[in-house]
Amino acid sequence: MRVDLVTLVVDDYDPAIEFFVDVLGFELAEDSPSLTNDGRPKRWVVVRPPGAETGVLLARADGERQSLAVGNQVAGRVGFFLQVDDFEAEYERMVAAGVEFVTSPRTEPYGRVAVFLDISGNRWDLLGPA
Repeated sequence: MRVDLVTLVVDDYDPAIEFFVDVLGFELAEDSPSLTNDGRPKRWVVVRPPGAETGVLLARADGERQSLAVGNQVAGRVGFFLQVDDFEAEYERMVAAGVEFVTSPRTEPYGRVAVFLDISGNRWDLLGPA
């Protein structure tokens, strides 16, 4: 048993793909036409960190309720955790790429950590070894 995908509700597909692929360095695993449950067109868009099994399904908000969730997937908490092997190099690369960090890097018992925002404003931990 494993978690295959987690969903992030986004405003639109292409800017989200650009952020996750071009800025964070994820791979575009799938971008296929699909249909909503009631037959309207949508896309099935999955991004993954290189070598990862679990992917992120980028789901365009459909309706007011879903639009309200964009950037607030987990009620303002850190809800996503990106583990890297070289914290300092990834942190510097992400800063140079324009990623907004809302905390400075710090060392905790579990390693190095800094909180950043994705394209929608969801909070992520960048995590690496101390």
